[in-house]
Amino acid sequence: MITAGVDCGAKTVKVVILGEAGILGWSLVVAGGDTAAAVEKAYGEALDVAGVPKEKVQRVVATGCGKQQVGFHHDTVTEVSADARGAVYFFPNARTVIDVGAEEARALRSDSRGRLVDFVINDRCAAGAGVFLETMARALEVRLEEMGPLALEATKQVCINAQCTVFAESEVISLVHANTPKPDMARAVHDAIAERIASMVRRVGVEPDVVLVGGVGRNIGVVQALSRLLGVEVKVPQQPELVGALGAALLGAEKV
Repeated sequence: MITAGVDCGAKTVKVVILGEAGILGWSLVVAGGDTAAAVEKAYGEALDVAGVPKEKVQRVVATGCGKQQVGFHHDTVTEVSADARGAVYFFPNARTVIDVGAEEARALRSDSRGRLVDFVINDRCAAGAGVFLETMARALEVRLEEMGPLALEATKQVCINAQCTVFAESEVISLVHANTPKPDMARAVHDAIAERIASMVRRVGVEPDVVLVGGVGRNIGVVQALSRLLGVEVKVPQQPELVGALGAALLGAEKV
């Protein structure tokens, strides 16, 4: 039995090919201006890695904000359902899952089988999503992947009070002009986004294990800030951006 999960997000397309032995192959492609083409490319690459021809895939399940762009899907599932199922695959004791994508963040609670219990989504404000980090990295003239490690070098706590990305960027620029050390500013940025995410998580309840998925899971600054604010260790899968696609493939396998 072979299934595929396609997670079509705001900026990237992720595909996981799943077999009885586990993950057979995967791919991540930047969506760019042609999402449908990115879907086809990612699917083809994942099949090549898995060594599986298209006709051997018994079910394709799509998720993500662009799931309707996956023209060859058999089913679609919500992002929160896919996240819940995928997180439990990596961490069997996962009960609280946080997914921070490029343009939105969501928090959910699941049961021992990865079934959704409750969830909340922040899709109205970029201050709690990945684009916030991208904007602040540009303001600090730092590469995005350097932001997390830089925050760990902070020696002084600095606050960013604005609740809006635009105003927060203005605060950061003011800190730059005040010659505030970059590590301290990076720490302030991570504390700010973590505060917004933690507030959302508390609305569904914090129950260990707490798992962070999505591309922002690769940012150690966010992981540590969330762990500190929530009072628990926040765990991250080795490939956090694949959890949604994996969850979709797992849900598809249950229907074959």
